[in-house]
Amino acid sequence: MFLRNDQGFELAGGTTARGLARPFGRAAAVARPLGTIARLRDDAVRVDWAPDLGAQIGSRDWWRGLATFTALCGATWMLAPGFEPLAGVAPAPLAGPVWENARAQAIAPLAWGADTGHRMAANDLVAPLAEAPERPTVDLSATLGEGDDFLRVLTRAGVGRSDAAAAARLVAQAATLGDIRPGTRIALTLGRRPARTMARPLDKLALRARFDLAVSLDRVGNGLVMTRQPIAIDTTPLRIQGLVGSSLYRSARAAGAPARVVEHYIKALATRLSIGRDITAADSFDLIVEQERAATGEVRLGDLLFAGIDQGRRKVQLVRWNDGDKPGWFDAKGQSERRGFMGMPVAGRITSSFGYRMHPLLGYLKMHKGLDIGAPYGSPIYAALDGVVQGAGRSGGYGNFVKLVHGGGLASGYGHMSRIAVSRGQHVRQGEVIGYVGSTGMSTGPHLHWEVWRNGQTINPSSISFASIAALSGENLRRFKAQVAGLLAVKVGTGS
Repeated sequence: MFLRNDQGFELAGGTTARGLARPFGRAAAVARPLGTIARLRDDAVRVDWAPDLGAQIGSRDWWRGLATFTALCGATWMLAPGFEPLAGVAPAPLAGPVWENARAQAIAPLAWGADTGHRMAANDLVAPLAEAPERPTVDLSATLGEGDDFLRVLTRAGVGRSDAAAAARLVAQAATLGDIRPGTRIALTLGRRPARTMARPLDKLALRARFDLAVSLDRVGNGLVMTRQPIAIDTTPLRIQGLVGSSLYRSARAAGAPARVVEHYIKALATRLSIGRDITAADSFDLIVEQERAATGEVRLGDLLFAGIDQGRRKVQLVRWNDGDKPGWFDAKGQSERRGFMGMPVAGRITSSFGYRMHPLLGYLKMHKGLDIGAPYGSPIYAALDGVVQGAGRSGGYGNFVKLVHGGGLASGYGHMSRIAVSRGQHVRQGEVIGYVGSTGMSTGPHLHWEVWRNGQTINPSSISFASIAALSGENLRRFKAQVAGLLAVKVGTGS
């Protein structure tokens, strides 16, 4: 195949005016004139019909390319088959008897209980109902809310006023209506009413009136009759033991003791030892709680009965005993020791002692008039002794501050609280929560600043210690020791 630019042969003999190669040598001798058709075909081959339309815009070659492009697009449009929708065959809709017969063959009649797969469509013998018939009975469930009234719960559920009043009178014979626990579910069955304008009569009612008693009401004739169903209750206490670990409170809660019980347990132990200083991670806690287990499976926990801790070298065992007007904590020997101060008013560790120290914020030596006790944010702070709240509010660098006045010229202050739980003039008892640990005022972190005054002069809180001891005797001591023996015989975890 001959290429025009092969080795420049087209220019070997010079150029003519038109720039065409001039034949020479043997080629000149054999050259013959071409025919018209052949010459046109040869010219057509040499023409570039599809030039780049992005170059030499407006030139003759460009216009020739545009014409080619337009011709191709036109030919494509003319030869296109179009976009007309394809014809499809759709079945004719069913109507009349055909539709009814098709419905009879569907799965719905089988679901309705048909045994042949066919059913008869409605005909002239079917008479339309003037009104839909009512259900003969209606089963309902109502819940007694907090502060709710038993009679109002029944009427709100749809029971007529006369039936609701009669039911309330009967239930009140078995249990005080105000003592029924919130959240109690009441099962109701309402019967057929003689007319739509009247309330349905109460046919049945059932509820748990007490933890040990269920009652049910049934309609007999024109009145209601109550049936009592006593429930057997096992009152064996629940005993929980475990290691103190990193936190006595968290370990006891993880072992299954309710938060309220753990708080009472810590308060009881605090009358004999310091929670933050004397108790270590290797100590074992032991507590016994009132427990009621119903034959129906429900369990209800009550008050703390026994608070003990085993420190190896020392074992503390305290029993809750009602000696007189109010219950108190006695050790296993029948002695009650009431300390003037708890070991510390909050469960934590001492981070700064009483005396001179370098102030962490002011940067110079300054007298520290109390104890700083580090504790988690929000930990409860307890009153160190019975007293009266002399002040409760903001107090400069102390932040939220509470001051208690005790007898014998003693007073105590509690600073940097996150929240105060008492008010000025309020009487508080030893171990009562007066606030919560925080970091208000001049503080570098959550802790309690505990300060004690005697006759107006600050003293070291850890130097204050006094106690009053009461001992049981006679019949009280005998009954107390019998209770201690029964509590210590309770197995761990099973409550039996």
